[in-house]
Amino acid sequence: MNIKLQLLFVFFTGIIIAQEDAWVYFTDKPDASYYMNNPLEMLSQRALDRRTNQNIQLDDLDIPISITYINEIENTSGISVLAKSKWLNALHIRGIQTDIQALTNYNFVDHIQFANHTLNPSNRSSNAQRANNTYDKFEVLADFNYGNSNNQIQMLNGHLLHEQDYTGQGKIIAILDAGFPGVNTAQPFQRLFDNNLILGGYNFPDRDTNIYTRHYHGTNVLSTMGGFSDGELVGTAPDAQYYLFITEDSTSENPVEESYWVEALEMADSLGVDIVNSSLGYTNYDNINYSYDYSKRNGEIGFASRGASLAMSKGIVCVVSAGNDGNKQEKHISIPADAENILAVGAVTNTESYASFSSIGTSFDGRVKPDVCAKGQGVTISNPSGNILSNGNGTSFASPILAGMIASFWSAVPNLTASQVIKYVKESADQFSTPDQYKGYGVPDFQLAITNVLSSQNVTLSVISIYPNPFTNVLKIKQNKNVIGKFVLYNNLGMKVLDVNVINDEQDIQLETLSSGIYLYDFSSNNINLQGKLIKQ
Repeated sequence: MNIKLQLLFVFFTGIIIAQEDAWVYFTDKPDASYYMNNPLEMLSQRALDRRTNQNIQLDDLDIPISITYINEIENTSGISVLAKSKWLNALHIRGIQTDIQALTNYNFVDHIQFANHTLNPSNRSSNAQRANNTYDKFEVLADFNYGNSNNQIQMLNGHLLHEQDYTGQGKIIAILDAGFPGVNTAQPFQRLFDNNLILGGYNFPDRDTNIYTRHYHGTNVLSTMGGFSDGELVGTAPDAQYYLFITEDSTSENPVEESYWVEALEMADSLGVDIVNSSLGYTNYDNINYSYDYSKRNGEIGFASRGASLAMSKGIVCVVSAGNDGNKQEKHISIPADAENILAVGAVTNTESYASFSSIGTSFDGRVKPDVCAKGQGVTISNPSGNILSNGNGTSFASPILAGMIASFWSAVPNLTASQVIKYVKESADQFSTPDQYKGYGVPDFQLAITNVLSSQNVTLSVISIYPNPFTNVLKIKQNKNVIGKFVLYNNLGMKVLDVNVINDEQDIQLETLSSGIYLYDFSSNNINLQGKLIKQ
């Protein structure tokens, strides 16, 4: 977004001195032992379960930043703290250059990195940590009337997954965007509210929970995944659950938005989110010294890129738009699309041809970018008033279309790890053997991805229904596979309140003794694992 920067100044001895943005990095996390012994103090039960299911160990990245360190920085004269990242053990701060540089006098400060690249030692390297990186026919269960959105789903063979009832159920998607006005009132989003699929969110620029405000870009994005207007628009993951996070400040273009972005990504992780979509990108800031030229788009310099690279190590699939600079002099992918271990998504037309505005690769260090593509020209979307439009253009829409299909795919084979999901998606794409700088590995085929999973792993597809939601006294579990599973229910404090075996294809769970409220469930068997939210009336 091209947005005006409101410069901040301080007056000192009659001279106007511009303030700088910077990140202060700390040496350690002195509270690590406490949090390792009390993991629910830093992560939800669902986040812990996601790690367990993917054999991911808790580590130092999960530990919050020391409150003592934060307080010391906040109490330092001339320094404002704007955001924080536990994964990178850093605070985003603002102040005059000399006050910021003086922070290195604290023995717990490792180093300072200015957003103004000219102020940083040219030989300092990033401390970013990298993550170690025969099909049966089914009865048609979902028969959606896609209307004009038909092409953007069929291009990915997503309709074939929907027909088998793999529509994102049991998966949680976080959207990091600029605002979501109208989502709580417009008709195409009503189905999400009727089925309790909006779990909440947070507005980082305003530091409040008012998420149905600011720029409508996020509303458009959500509609491609969760929107539903029969005969006009069906999203790629209509039965997934969603958290909505505002990280973009549309009144300015400043690196603090990257810090909000990483902060939101970490919050999504702590809430147990499976997939993150962000249709935001950063190249040029209002202060040109903060901007990223192509040489800096190597996955190791951009603050958001470094945060994004860590998502897979926590079991999250991070999907981001490649950017819309394909027709500009500088055509390359933006920050954080250059990150490793994510899916950067480029745009194609309705005939799967490269859309000329879509930013190209490779990353500066030569990795394939974009990773994959989806429809990004002439996309069917909803606006905040609920009007269905078919003129959406941008990788902003290619990315969520792809992210929603990943949720539907993952709901079919939920025991895959995040790294395996990314692997199968790439391998199903039509240019996997011959990637290029325009479309990367190409357009994925999610039916082929399912087939590839079944042919290479001993798994079965999941079709589990847990209903009604909300419920009163009885919860029903229905499955089309003869499996023995375990159903576990947690209250909103993460405490286990129910643990029962499910041995029948249809089974009633008696819950009349439970208090009214919100509960999280976990259903697991040898080849199936589903989590979600239930409401007891």
